[in-house]
Amino acid sequence: MSVWDEMYADEAYVYGTEPNAFLAQYAALLAGPVLSVAEGEGRNAVYLATQGLDVLGVDQSETGLAKARRLAAARGVRIRTEAADLAAYAPPPATFGSLVSIYAHMPSQIRKRLHHAAESALRPGGIVLLEAYRHEQLGRGTGGPDDPDMFMALADLEREFPHCDILLSREIERDVTEGVFHTGMACVVQLIARKRSEG
Repeated sequence: MSVWDEMYADEAYVYGTEPNAFLAQYAALLAGPVLSVAEGEGRNAVYLATQGLDVLGVDQSETGLAKARRLAAARGVRIRTEAADLAAYAPPPATFGSLVSIYAHMPSQIRKRLHHAAESALRPGGIVLLEAYRHEQLGRGTGGPDDPDMFMALADLEREFPHCDILLSREIERDVTEGVFHTGMACVVQLIARKRSEG
């Protein structure tokens, strides 16, 4: 059993059942089908489904995805799920209308490969929406990884989506209260981008 399977094994939803606030604020920009990476227990995918979007939630933890499907059923919607190792995940090209990445922290080399694959999976005009902890979050104790290599920076992210035009790009401090592991003021990076037609 993986660390994530163990974390999600409890009946409680460790990151809560409500969507990420940044995602909810800009969800109207998204078009389906939506690829949501590191979806975990489903709070974001389920929210997007309640907004009428077709969503595929991908995560390495089948335990988390089972909870995602239960949450969807409880909310009266359906989502698609796929258990996959994000270090090797290869979504089909030119398939998705949007990519959602909410606190999808992983080693930088894996992240770069995944972002390249995910950008290729977007249709022209597709939207990238991402929020993550940035390096200044290390040691704050309000969420995020312990490994500095897993944090994100705007300059890196903009390079990792080279075929996209940036619509919103900022590093801010905001209150992130999402379950027991995201609790309090936090340093985050937020990115919204659109894939160019020639990309």
